[in-house]
Amino acid sequence: MLKIYSTLTRKKEEFKPLKGNKVNLFVCGITPYDYAHIGHAKTYIQFDIIVKYLRYKKYKVFYLQNITDIDDKIINRAKELNMPFDKLAREYEKCYYEDMKSLGVNSVDKYARATDFIKDIVSQIERLMKKGFAYKISDGIYFDLTKFKDYGELSGRTTSSGEDAVSRIDENIEKKNKGDFCLWKYSKESEPSWETELKKGRPGWHIEDTAITEKEFGPQYDIHGGAKDLIFPHHEAEIAQMESISGKKPLVKYWLHTGFLNVSGQKMSKSLGNFFTIRDILKKYNAKTLRFLFIQTHYRSAIDFSESSLESAKNSLERLNDFMMKLKTGKDNLPDSYLKKVKENFIKAMDDDFDTPKALAVIFNLVKEANTKGGGKKAYSLMLEFDKIFNILDYEGIKMPSDLKELLKKREEARKNKDYKKADILRDKIKQKGYIIEDSDKGLLLKKI
Repeated sequence: MLKIYSTLTRKKEEFKPLKGNKVNLFVCGITPYDYAHIGHAKTYIQFDIIVKYLRYKKYKVFYLQNITDIDDKIINRAKELNMPFDKLAREYEKCYYEDMKSLGVNSVDKYARATDFIKDIVSQIERLMKKGFAYKISDGIYFDLTKFKDYGELSGRTTSSGEDAVSRIDENIEKKNKGDFCLWKYSKESEPSWETELKKGRPGWHIEDTAITEKEFGPQYDIHGGAKDLIFPHHEAEIAQMESISGKKPLVKYWLHTGFLNVSGQKMSKSLGNFFTIRDILKKYNAKTLRFLFIQTHYRSAIDFSESSLESAKNSLERLNDFMMKLKTGKDNLPDSYLKKVKENFIKAMDDDFDTPKALAVIFNLVKEANTKGGGKKAYSLMLEFDKIFNILDYEGIKMPSDLKELLKKREEARKNKDYKKADILRDKIKQKGYIIEDSDKGLLLKKI
């Protein structure tokens, strides 16, 4: 039985989608004004694994992600570079897709740009105004928090703290309440805008997400995900907007949030000089190493990112790839009942709020057992089944070159003919190609040097 920890209820709950085995899942996407960083990598790799596991469990998941392609950050950066805001956004959006492809994040069904949903955004704001949840002041239309009594139930508070994504909180002394947020920003000179019934302007940050999800999923859906720093005020605002419009509660049944990524014990920031883009890391490390690093930590937990943690992940992953090479040439000495138990334990770990560290422990127990007793194609197939979810094994490394296969075949023939001198010569040739052979009663074991 799959259990998921929901930020809203602060407990693990049995997972029951709203409609049978159909799952609508939305994760907050990027604002494309710069290259995606390793914090993005953590969140999107971990949700990629969550979605792949749900599909492994036969749930029909529709995974939706937004692209905030109109925002102060984009406008300011475009001005710095003296280029149109939409050109800048498209360029970095393209880079983001390239980065996700490099990381093996391929579970998203649809990316939705905010600018493609202007009519839906306007519709939501009009309905909020009609119901008395929104008001106009000199620079735009704002949501009145005093009209929504449940504001703060997701985060357990109504004021910001140091770990929030507060850079886009709207300030205006005319606001009725300090926490009121902007739904529609009236146009300023030289800034992008849309001519609408609301007056010429552009959408606020929070309203795009509910407009997109209402259009794609309706007023309620199964799972909303994102990084922990988005809980307040962004996700609180989403709840306030959509539940005020629809009168239906809850907007989302399960709220999932990924833990923070720190770099060598400090919050990642450009000013501290510890800011790394995904591209920075992929220049030195394999994408699967990065995936493995994030799988080692539970998605809700914080992670301390460092060179040493990457090296450790790289070494552990090499052990797994060496193991896969051994399985390709090993004998099936592990009982079917044991392999069945391994699979059950893997599923049990993942069913417990997607506990990837426990699932990895199950895999490494299999490695230990197979190295002791021998394992072959059945264990190999089971590992491939697990890797459909994790996507960490290096299939290029596992694939045995044809000339190496031929040398192994000739050596095995020499051994059968008791021509040990020829067998030793062939062993040396195999070593020159970067592999060590171990002969054992469990079969031939091949390891990369």
